[in-house]
This record gives sequence, C-alpha cells and structure tokens, in this order.
Amino acid sequence: MRAIRKLRPVGEGGRMALCARNVNGLPCLPMSTSLSAASPVVRLALPALLAGAVGIAFAPIFVRLSEVGPIATAFYRTLFALPLLFAWMSLEGRRSGRDEAAPVQDRPRSLRDHMLLAIPGLSFMGDLAFWHISITMTTVANATLLANFAPVFVTLGGWMLWRVTPTRTFLAGMAIAMMGAIVLMGESLTISAEQIMGDALGVVTAVFYAAYILSIGRLRARFSTSVLMTWSTVYTCAGLAVCTLAAGESMVIESLYALGILVALAAVSHFGGQSLIAYALAHLPANFGSVSLLLQPAVAAVLAWLILSEPLSAWQGVGGVIILVGIFLARRGSRPPRPAAEAAGEPVVAAQAKEKS
Repeated sequence: MRAIRKLRPVGEGGRMALCARNVNGLPCLPMSTSLSAASPVVRLALPALLAGAVGIAFAPIFVRLSEVGPIATAFYRTLFALPLLFAWMSLEGRRSGRDEAAPVQDRPRSLRDHMLLAIPGLSFMGDLAFWHISITMTTVANATLLANFAPVFVTLGGWMLWRVTPTRTFLAGMAIAMMGAIVLMGESLTISAEQIMGDALGVVTAVFYAAYILSIGRLRARFSTSVLMTWSTVYTCAGLAVCTLAAGESMVIESLYALGILVALAAVSHFGGQSLIAYALAHLPANFGSVSLLLQPAVAAVLAWLILSEPLSAWQGVGGVIILVGIFLARRGSRPPRPAAEAAGEPVVAAQAKEKS
C-alpha cells in the first residue's frame, strides 16, 4: 500500500515552502508547487541548461587538441575537475550548515546514497568510453550524431520507468531538433558495412547518456548540485581509470601545453558545463533537457570553425536554426517536473491523472 503523505510548511532559505513527508519519517523534499514558473530559480534553469550546452560543446575541441589518448583524456577531464568540485561542495556545505532536515542532502550519508550517486557516475563513464571507442571505429560525424539520439531514449525511459507521457508538441519539437542535428552533420555522414560496429557503439553511447540525464534529473531532488556532481564524478573517474588501463593508453602528460588542455577541459566542460546541466535538470523535465542539449553539436561546429579553422557550411547553419526551432517547440510542449514525487519513487502520473479527471 502506498504510504500516506502529509504536507507541512518548512523553512527553506528564509522562505516558507510546502513540503511532502511520509508518515514513516522520510526526509522532507520540496514540492514542485513551491517553484512557480515565475520563480527566479526556475527562470535561471533554462539559461543554465543552454550555458551548460555551450560548456560541453568545447569538449570535442579540447579532445582534438589533447596530446594523450581519447579515453585517457576523458579520465583527466574528471580527475582535474575533482579538486574544483570538492572545493565547491565544501563551501556550499559550510554555508548551508549541517541541517539534517534540509530539503536536499549536503553529503552522502549511507551506502545506499553512494550506490545512488554511482548510477550517474558510471552512466557518464559509459557515455565517454563508448563514444571515444566509436570514434575509432566509424566517422566522427556518425559517432557524434548517433550519440545525440539520447532524447529518444530519455523520453522512452521516462515513459517505461515512471509513465511520463510526452505531449504531441514535445514529440514534434524533439523530432524537429533531431532532424536539425542530421542536417547539421549530414554532409559528413557516411554509410558503410565496415562501420556498423562503430555506429552501433554510437547508439550505445546515447543509451548511457540518457541514463545519465534521467538519473541526474531524479537525484537532484535528493542531493545538492555540488554533492551530486562531486560524488558522481568520483565514480566516473574511477571507472575511466580502469578503461584507460584496459585500452593500453599512456597516461603520461609530456608537456605544459598538454596539461593546460586537460585542465581547460576539466574546468570548462566538466566543472562548468556538466554542473550547469545538473543544476538545470532539478527544475526542467529531463526529456526537454536532453532535447536542448542538441544545441551542443551546433555550438561545437561554430567553435571548430573559430578555433580549428574547420569549414562551416550554409547547411550547418540551417541545421542549427532547425535545432533552435525544435528546442522552442519542445519547451512549449514540456510538462513541469515533480521532484518530490520522483524522489520518493512514485510514478509521475499526476499530469495524466489531472487530464482524466
């Protein structure tokens, strides 16, 4: 039998907010109704998501410039981000204090918490490792495009796990945005039987990134952004260390230039970009977040033109515009997330129930 839930007012940062609490004394979590569309926190979520997409768009540029192997580069991306993340988590913890009744936890407090934090960490490890492997077995364009099919798996996963039914407007926006991604990279795509395994690994990459987005979106109702990013990165880093050694890549950094590239990758793409995305997914639906991240290949194409002098065609510009149109439609068709229900493990069916009543 589902636990009876009762509401009580809880102070949050000097404000009063509705909060749900189970009768068995589970930690109180903020209700989605306490964050209206006009809330400054919610208004910042979309800009944060788009800024995060720009941050991770620098990643392929840094990977191209890196002097170590692709998986070793991913390992150092997470390793060099950890000091920044631990410093951020420490500062945030001292500022908020050690309030056991806080809406989100300022640290993992049990083995179960660590197991939960390992889910996005190992999912992101799979995303990076399989993407880098697929690049060696197919073209960069094919690997990147197939990896960006994550919105399909995010939407499918949300429906299968929690019965979150997307609106028709959202599905249309997702389809348009993905069509824009195909147009963006269409000139570089190739179809070959010799590349089928690499293309398949590109799809596997999308599945892992979808798992990362879904888990980040749900766990943000339980942990602060700094805790979630820091501890998930610990598990990502550990997993990538094993992958790097298994691949036989050298982990020696031979120059200050190589070190600078890796530090920049860690600071800009991981600490900056991924942290902004994790923050935004606390206040935006995960499926919309995954569609918005299709902006990343468009920004990456512009950065490659500016930094690496790679050609930028008119078709790529058209693809970028189509992606923006798709994101706009997906946003209009997105339902607001319900973090309290999600964190408690309840199927998110409130929106559907409201429509049927």
